[in-house]
Amino acid sequence: MKTIVKLDLDKKPWEQDGQIHNRWHPDLPMIAMVKPGDEFRVECMDWTGGQIGNNDSANDVRDVDLTQVHYLSGPIGVEGAEPGDLMVVDILDVGTFDEYQWGFNGLFAKENGGGFLTDHFPEASKTIWDFHGVYTTSRHVPKVRYAGIMHPGLIGCLPSKELLETWNKREGDLIATDPDRVPPLACPPTSQSAVMGRLSGDAAKKAAAEGARTVPPRDHGGNCDIKNLTKGSRVYFPVYVKDGGLSMGDLHFSQGDGEITFCGAIEMAGYLDIKVGLIKDGVKKYGIKNPVFQPSPITPTYRDYMIFEGISVDEAGKQHYLDVHIAYRQACLNAIEYLKKFGYSGEQAVSILGTAPVEGHISGIVDIPNACATLWVPTEIFEFDIRPNADGPKIMVPPGIDVSTCT
Repeated sequence: MKTIVKLDLDKKPWEQDGQIHNRWHPDLPMIAMVKPGDEFRVECMDWTGGQIGNNDSANDVRDVDLTQVHYLSGPIGVEGAEPGDLMVVDILDVGTFDEYQWGFNGLFAKENGGGFLTDHFPEASKTIWDFHGVYTTSRHVPKVRYAGIMHPGLIGCLPSKELLETWNKREGDLIATDPDRVPPLACPPTSQSAVMGRLSGDAAKKAAAEGARTVPPRDHGGNCDIKNLTKGSRVYFPVYVKDGGLSMGDLHFSQGDGEITFCGAIEMAGYLDIKVGLIKDGVKKYGIKNPVFQPSPITPTYRDYMIFEGISVDEAGKQHYLDVHIAYRQACLNAIEYLKKFGYSGEQAVSILGTAPVEGHISGIVDIPNACATLWVPTEIFEFDIRPNADGPKIMVPPGIDVSTCT
């Protein structure tokens, strides 16, 4: 397998020979060209570019610079790719580096990004997860062990100029509705800490000032954080610019549906083995607006779950109309309260839901006024039985073990 993006993880993202970028912009030069049918390896930094350390303090999570993050390897051009085509991307393998057999998960402080449950867990915390082949365990979250579904959290093609303008306008309009909100409603363009690949001079400055941040998923794919996008998957990406410009990064060892911790999943550095192809004029032929993908035949199998329900009634008892966001939050909060009965702290329970291969489902969306969402937690990931019984729950977590906090 030919490696077309080779990184030195002892160096900073901006010291990687122009192979890294952290903004989406149509003017980014291709760092390599491949042909349809080619197979190749792409090395990736962790999404923070090495800002988080393998230690027992969450200071680095608290202080992480979110203008820097999502360091992507690319863009990679595919010969013959034109706007309107579909780029076919086979994920042949996802792997870890021998010298980096660990990853991290964290809760961001509310004032620095927050997350899905930030009103309940506003302080920064961190857990470190060690890799044992396909399995992972954490010194900060005892009594759990599971097989990871390694995948890229972020992958997609470069936007066109018109698409970039659409993104910036619609997200700017949203921010304008509540510009002082904490955390903010969206992340507008900023040249602060922008890494623009092999652009230089005035062109780099201009692109940095208008390039889209990599935080959300968008029409092109981007930061979708789909745990099932693992080795053996095939993705069909709309092409917006000549050569396509495929970029990728934000690798995860494992993740629960929703990546509810935001600094979520088990974040890691690693590599992707990729094969590319093209379907000419595929966007029009198949009516594609957003990427579609086929899942992998290879995935960890769990047979027994505890399934937690949530409905669209918020924590204050206020009724909402078919709101699946609130329903899923309630399902997560219900699972967290349940796991606390066995001795886990709230932060440990959140880390489990953010990193383990839990499944999230929209189970009901038609029965007004309540949507119903469900969270499926595999019982087999625990070293003890979490199912209800007549004797009630027992404290199973050793005292004195918890997530890392700030010092």
